[in-house]
Amino acid sequence: MSSIDISELEQETTDYIHQLKERIKELTCLYKIVDIANKPDLSIPQIMQDIVNIIPLAMQFPEIACTQLQINGDYFYSQGFQNSQLSLSSEIIVNNITRGVLEVFYHPLPNYSVPVIFLIEEEKLIKTISQQIALVLERKQVEEANAKLQEQLRHADRLATIGQLAAGIAHEINEPLGTILGFAELIGNSEDLDVTTQNDIKKIVNATLHAREVVRKLMLFSRQMPPKKSLINLNQIIEDGLYFLENRCIKQGIKIFKELSADLPDIVADAGQMHQVMVNLAVNAMQAMPTGGSLTFKTEKKENSIEMQIMDTGIGMDKELIKKIFIPFFTTKDIHEGTGLGLSVVHGIINSHNGRIEVESNPGTGSVFRIILRMEHAGK
Repeated sequence: MSSIDISELEQETTDYIHQLKERIKELTCLYKIVDIANKPDLSIPQIMQDIVNIIPLAMQFPEIACTQLQINGDYFYSQGFQNSQLSLSSEIIVNNITRGVLEVFYHPLPNYSVPVIFLIEEEKLIKTISQQIALVLERKQVEEANAKLQEQLRHADRLATIGQLAAGIAHEINEPLGTILGFAELIGNSEDLDVTTQNDIKKIVNATLHAREVVRKLMLFSRQMPPKKSLINLNQIIEDGLYFLENRCIKQGIKIFKELSADLPDIVADAGQMHQVMVNLAVNAMQAMPTGGSLTFKTEKKENSIEMQIMDTGIGMDKELIKKIFIPFFTTKDIHEGTGLGLSVVHGIINSHNGRIEVESNPGTGSVFRIILRMEHAGK
């Protein structure tokens, strides 16, 4: 064998070993990415940053490689990142929607011993990594959706259980309350009572009536009191409710604004219950504005629904609090300011009317409660 043949064989062997090393680096990179993606305790930003950090090590020239990953407007960079014209890129596509782009850059150094270029295998690697990132995002999206669904199911189960308990408790309490109220009124009719005793009897009567109102709300929440529906107008419901609230708003420094649709159709609903919805939401808004603000009532006819909005400029709520406000007996108020039943009763009433309630709020910017009733309930 000639020296030329030996030289060619040695070069082929060297090239083969080099290619083998490159493939090992690429496979190692993919293995590490899969390992990172399967760690349940890592958030998406942590996963993305860890992936970005290991990609340069899989390149032919890791010492001059760097990575940039953009996902949903968030950017992740490998250590010592610098932009350059020599780059590879691949889009991150999840469910046929472009969510970002993965880019790898080379920075040629002066007097570098070999030409700095991207290999075809590196192009394939970057595409494969972008697909892996898309799978991670898709899986996390599914996990979040499942977690949200599970929480909704748990919430529905809590509501059903509390509703059953509330119905039983309400029936048990109603009878003794009626007895207390009857005897208190009977004693109060006596003519030989002094003023102090008469006042005490009035307190007993008032306290009993308050307790019965709480029981009534419990029964309403548990749907033991079916709505008595008739043709009503939400504009009139708001006007009637404000008749009792305007003076209190004035004392609190709250300005009332009305944006009521002039051509709002009547709907079939329980007037008393819709009045309770309006008042409960208004009082809730007023309590969120202890130092004053503005309270806006708005009605609007949509294509297939009628909406009533109650907007305040109060303290607002974060997302975690919004998730809890319709849970019976949950309240952030002082023990003397509420029972935690107001919003859960509102929720129950709207559900019984086959409608829905939506909440928009942020801390410090106020809240918007939107009642939506489908037009199938419209009377005209």
